[in-house]
Amino acid sequence: MGVEIKGSPVSDPEFEEMKEFVHEYLTASVQNEDGGGRMRWYPWHSADYRYNHILNVVDLAETIASREGADVDVARVAALFHDIAKLDADQEVHAEEGARVAREYLESHGDFPESFIDEVCKSIEDHSYQGDISSLSKETRCLIEADMLDKVGANGTALMLLRMGYEARTHMAAAEMVDRVLQRGKDAAARVESDTANDIAHRRLKRVKWFSEWLLDEVPEMDTEKTESPRRQGP
Repeated sequence: MGVEIKGSPVSDPEFEEMKEFVHEYLTASVQNEDGGGRMRWYPWHSADYRYNHILNVVDLAETIASREGADVDVARVAALFHDIAKLDADQEVHAEEGARVAREYLESHGDFPESFIDEVCKSIEDHSYQGDISSLSKETRCLIEADMLDKVGANGTALMLLRMGYEARTHMAAAEMVDRVLQRGKDAAARVESDTANDIAHRRLKRVKWFSEWLLDEVPEMDTEKTESPRRQGP
């Protein structure tokens, strides 16, 4: 059992060790699977993509937590472990499995306070919650908001266009795919609770809207049947 302490319970070297552990765990998850694993041919089901997504969520969760008065250490450690089991557990239970792995790691590395470990694991367990997040802890809300925000904006657009190639689509379907990112951003903006996450969501929505308008302006024959973005006027 850890000893309750004041201040940050996680030093920078300890966090770097956690990052190394998460990366190695994800890599092993892929290497240990037979037949390539669940949808492994999609790049975002690879260890490299999943780790990059995790680091993006860590950065966003830290930003939101620091501005909203949440415990930054709880938010960033929970973010780091939130998808650690994504590649070797069923989607329905990956949050609970991730919390289990995080608890085992934190209890066996260093003297982290028991309350800190409990808060981290609770946030990981709840990060896939699809309901109203207002009743959840600040730290869990930070994680959920960060997880949603990484899938919108320029990054979400790039991933959706990458998906087109793996589905053998031509660029003429790009407007439809970008519109999916736009709708995802609208859904995220409607669901986030904090002012910080709301600001980030709307900044990212603007980027996707601009890209959609530029795309429709430059490709006159683009299939716009399923898109909502208007064609830009003028040169």
